[in-house]
Amino acid sequence: MATVLNPTYRTRLGYQAALLGGMCYLMSMLLIGGNTATHELIDEHVLNDKLALLAQVMPASMYDNDPIADSQLITDSEHFKAPIEVLPARMGNEFAGVALNITVQGWGGPLNFIMAMDAGGEILGVRVITHKETPGLADKIELDKDDWITSFDGKSLANTSHIQWAVKKDNGEFDQFTGATITPRAVVSGVYRGLQFYQQWHQQQSTAQSTAVAKAEESGS
Repeated sequence: MATVLNPTYRTRLGYQAALLGGMCYLMSMLLIGGNTATHELIDEHVLNDKLALLAQVMPASMYDNDPIADSQLITDSEHFKAPIEVLPARMGNEFAGVALNITVQGWGGPLNFIMAMDAGGEILGVRVITHKETPGLADKIELDKDDWITSFDGKSLANTSHIQWAVKKDNGEFDQFTGATITPRAVVSGVYRGLQFYQQWHQQQSTAQSTAVAKAEESGS
């Protein structure tokens, strides 16, 4: 028997299905909202981490653009298996340098680092972002464990020969770690290939810019 507190429509299948559907929709919206907020928070942390790492390898006084916003992913199978993130730095309309986000293969797995060069191709700094190398042996690639990573500062293809771009065990210039040669070897090789990539990329950019200027002058004459 129906009452004010218990009307008969509440017992109908259509009402119950609609009620269940409404509750499911509400829960879905709450989950989507929470998921979106979580992703936004993660994206914010990633951006802050990138800015902090960029500041370690490239002085903010070098540029007035936003290298992260202007960044691009480039696939270059000649030098790296994984795509390279290129973060260009400009002061006004002048190219000032670039930071490269690079991933190479270490002993324990992927090894990700960022390196920055000035316009002339001289290294401003290198910092490891993530790695899976052996703690206590190969983690000297981290700046807070050892200053080894700063040995790249000031190096370039012009002032360091191809033979020197190796660890001392391989007759190169850079120290290896006791009991862990593969890790520093991977970083040295990655930094060297990063310089080679930059040289090629910079030449392509310069050629493209010169072509664009020439075409603009032709159309204006």
